[in-house]
Amino acid sequence: MDIQLYNTLSKTKETFKPLKVGIVSMYHCGPTVYDTPHIGNYRTFVMNDVVRRVFEYNSYQVIQAMNVTDVDDKTIRRSREEGISLNALTRKYEKLFMEGITSLNILTPHHLIRATEHIPSMIELIQTLLDKKIAYTTSDGVYMSIEKVKDYGALAHLKKTDISKERIANDEYDKSNPHDFALWKFTTSDDVDNSWEAPFGKGRPGWHIECSAMAMKVLGETIDIHTGGNDLIFPHHTNEIAQSESATGKTFAHYWMHGAFMNVEEEKMAKSKGNFIKLESLHDQMISPIAYRYWLLTAHYRSPVNFTYAAVQAAQSALIRLMGILANFPENGVAIPFYTERFNAFINDDLDTPKAIALIWDLIKDNRRSDADKRATIADFDRVLGLNLSSIPHLVDEPTPPEIQALAEAREEARKNKEWDKADALRAEIEARGYTVLDSEKGFTVVRH
Repeated sequence: MDIQLYNTLSKTKETFKPLKVGIVSMYHCGPTVYDTPHIGNYRTFVMNDVVRRVFEYNSYQVIQAMNVTDVDDKTIRRSREEGISLNALTRKYEKLFMEGITSLNILTPHHLIRATEHIPSMIELIQTLLDKKIAYTTSDGVYMSIEKVKDYGALAHLKKTDISKERIANDEYDKSNPHDFALWKFTTSDDVDNSWEAPFGKGRPGWHIECSAMAMKVLGETIDIHTGGNDLIFPHHTNEIAQSESATGKTFAHYWMHGAFMNVEEEKMAKSKGNFIKLESLHDQMISPIAYRYWLLTAHYRSPVNFTYAAVQAAQSALIRLMGILANFPENGVAIPFYTERFNAFINDDLDTPKAIALIWDLIKDNRRSDADKRATIADFDRVLGLNLSSIPHLVDEPTPPEIQALAEAREEARKNKEWDKADALRAEIEARGYTVLDSEKGFTVVRH
């Protein structure tokens, strides 16, 4: 079955055609590890995860790479503010990011690439651009001459007449006016500890060159799919294309996929606005990360969403209801082709997860199908949805032993007191004894594995 993807470059849905039969290479712009990500950031990473799972569901071999930006303007500025080394700062926030990835059941990319570990590749790419006279050196660094780039701005659908002859050293700049941008920033008194030797002068890379160099190093000069949030279309992804294609003379990526923003009270969620919400804030409201993932999947990845706690709590109630239904369904059924074919058609149509979620509830209500087959079919869907629906234990109608009930009540008390480590330890003990706790707004239920 063909897979249709919306390509930002063409502004149309296109039938996916891989560079190599049966294999798909994809690169995702990952976190800049200078702070804890907000839930809007994680929306993009859930999108990336669904892209991977859709291709694997369609029997593709996926080669997935994601960068970790651990040297740029933001990370260096934050390390100074916290009074710690760049490495200490970025490893701390990288760890927090990965904990969030795990809690959302996002598959770890095959290649997780740190910028600081690929500086030689960046230097080599910059030297190529200098040799081709598409880049030039100034007193403060090496810059890209976008006047010399054919079709510059095509991804963002910018007009060539909008291009300014100014140079921009800062990675974050005016989103409407293209300028020559820094590939390499020469060492200053503030950056002595974060510099590398290069033929064109000691310094550090600009943000944009990092992704080009890392993507091509790991996946090759041309890749199948490149993804990110809408905010990266310009300047970041536009500049990636300019650098990469000017250096190689080849198409950098065939398909560009971008996820829409998340709003809070109708404004884009952003750290700069101070209206961002972190995963621990959901935890404080007793909202599971998996329930948040479920809520995200009820909207199309290209549609803006407006976050409210009430909306996510409603999604959590629906997910708990679904889990309770599945817990009462027997095992050893088989997936129903009529439903798996419809599911595949939905997800292959540019990742239409809202229709895929709705299909689950259609199946639940279908009285012509056995409960065991419903359970098996939904477990098949979960290969893409990633909601842990395939691991829900079958409910056994027997009394809970007093000692297990006592552990579960102690865990509930710890949760009410926000003693999360204690609650997690009690859950682990309960599971080690062969039981699982299912939480809901009304309390909890203990079931045997």
